[in-house]
Amino acid sequence: MAKQQDLVTRAARRAVLIDGLPVAVLGPVALALGSNPDQSAAQKAWWIAATTVFVLSVVWILVRAFRRADEYLRKVQLESMAIAFAAVLVALQVATVLDAARIIQLHQLTQLILLGGVAIWLTIADLRTRLRR
Repeated sequence: MAKQQDLVTRAARRAVLIDGLPVAVLGPVALALGSNPDQSAAQKAWWIAATTVFVLSVVWILVRAFRRADEYLRKVQLESMAIAFAAVLVALQVATVLDAARIIQLHQLTQLILLGGVAIWLTIADLRTRLRR
């Protein structure tokens, strides 16, 4: 029975990895495309398109992951998202204060904060599922 559970866990992780590849690729692409403050109209259009596809791929992953998960995994995911959401809110608040003090520029840091929030969410969810089982 343990061998069957390991195979099921491996298949689930492989499915998440395959679903997550567009996010892992499009996140840095959207970040790179949006990092230039002096963009032409075509560059802005490419940035908006890449960001839109990135967001839609994140939504697609969430929908598929929640459909596959049992109650415990849904709870772990929601709690992990809540922690990451709180971390993003705090980081954005700190970045806003630093921007008001003219220490940093907020538009340069916003995307990194959001991607960091996704990384926090995935790391917490992965650690909780690995340590629990």
